[in-house]
Amino acid sequence: MTFPPPKTESPAQRFEEATAAARDALERLIAAANEAGWGSEEITAALLKAAQFLSDANKRDPDPADDPSISDAPAREQIGHGELYD
Repeated sequence: MTFPPPKTESPAQRFEEATAAARDALERLIAAANEAGWGSEEITAALLKAAQFLSDANKRDPDPADDPSISDAPAREQIGHGELYD
């Protein structure tokens, strides 16, 4: 799926453009979900919940790309040998 780039720098106009583009993308997503057997109401509720989750995550960490990768984290000493029972 492609998303159109903004056509303006005005915050109000960008919001309107983003809203229209998001609505179009969601309509296509809901239609695809309907074809797969999901009801419009249940998929819309799931999309709202997923959007809220992503919004909350973005508020906690606005740029996760700046976070160090797991391989960059200092290694911790392993206790035991990974057996289920010692």
